[in-house]
Amino acid sequence: MAETKEIEVLKKALLLERQGRAFYQRVSKDSESQAVSSLFAIMADEEGKHIEYLSEQFASFSAKGEFLKKEPAAADQTSVQEILSSDIRNQISAASYEAAAISAAMEMENRAVAVYSERAEASDDPRERKLYAWLAQWETGHLKFLAEINDQLLEEVWYESSFWPF
Repeated sequence: MAETKEIEVLKKALLLERQGRAFYQRVSKDSESQAVSSLFAIMADEEGKHIEYLSEQFASFSAKGEFLKKEPAAADQTSVQEILSSDIRNQISAASYEAAAISAAMEMENRAVAVYSERAEASDDPRERKLYAWLAQWETGHLKFLAEINDQLLEEVWYESSFWPF
């Protein structure tokens, strides 16, 4: 039996989530910043939730050829927002391991958003569209938080180096 586009994308999504979780777990473990460690631990946990939900969808589609009716959990970004504070800025510099990890994480989230958004638009199945729209929204939330941190770090570097044109 030939692999369907649905199965192909589910496999790709599971791989993206597993890679993200492994990366976030490693950064959480290796970071010298408590705030960054907490941020990445939460993100690793969230990727774990995605893996669980995608695994259920994969099993359903593989067995029955249809996506589950089960609603995905609401994207809860409050725990990440609590960590996004001056703690992160105060604990890392733009040239640190943590800053590089934030930049790498942004790229991973960008890739996930692109895959999920593309599949949400391309699918004719309303359940599949909902699944990937949900994932794209959740990963977009991650990307926004990471971008805020990255922008704050960049501003600090510019300020400290007198790069401002005024």
